[in-house]
Amino acid sequence: MRLGYASRGLTYFLLGYMALGTRARPDEGNQAVFDMLQDVPLGTPLLYLIALGLVAYVVFKLASAVGDVQHRGTDTTGVAKRIGDAASAVAYSILALAAFQFAQGTKQAADSGQSEQAAATVLDWTLGSVVVGAVGLGFLAAAFMQAKGAITASFMHRVSSRAPGAIEPVGRAGYGARAVVFALVGWSIVKAAWFDSGTQVSGLGEALMSLRGSGIAYTAVCIGLMLFGAFSMAVSRYRIIPDFGSEGLKPSFR
Repeated sequence: MRLGYASRGLTYFLLGYMALGTRARPDEGNQAVFDMLQDVPLGTPLLYLIALGLVAYVVFKLASAVGDVQHRGTDTTGVAKRIGDAASAVAYSILALAAFQFAQGTKQAADSGQSEQAAATVLDWTLGSVVVGAVGLGFLAAAFMQAKGAITASFMHRVSSRAPGAIEPVGRAGYGARAVVFALVGWSIVKAAWFDSGTQVSGLGEALMSLRGSGIAYTAVCIGLMLFGAFSMAVSRYRIIPDFGSEGLKPSFR
């Protein structure tokens, strides 16, 4: 769990840093981070470590979805959160595979139109527009949850009281930035599926780049993503991890 949060944090931090400094091609999304790391000293060992960490994060998310190790419950809200955990596991497993391939030197950064091509393929299926639209709604729902976290700081419920006080405002800023990017991704997908088939589907990096002309808003989101990365790395140290025994699925908050 801790290694997984640290790997997620490093990836987001570098993505925000690249976008802010216009290094490499941040419009290619998280995989551009891996492409950049290929060219830095000790980049390959770091890529292997990130891949391992993301696999660990996937295992944690699967355990949460299937075994309910976070004690989300079986009511409507709990089931929705567990479905979200399963979706997160799928997304990060793809990212972990990409990190491993970059570490081996067998993959180059994806084209910026990869998301659009994938969506177009699915749209050709029977009920494809329903599937793609549902994915877009999922991103919009995730954006809402991220915004809610930024406002309420509900993420602190599973952070130890021993954590530095600055972790809360850093987390709020990070969640707010993710809410903006997720909303842009979700709307682009929904629009392409149900309203305008000619609309370009955005990935994470592409959505971020769409803000480039907005001046201070773009800078704020980039810094926010860096802060989310820093928050994730801090959480890897201070997150309350539940006892996975039969009597301890629900963590005791202290």
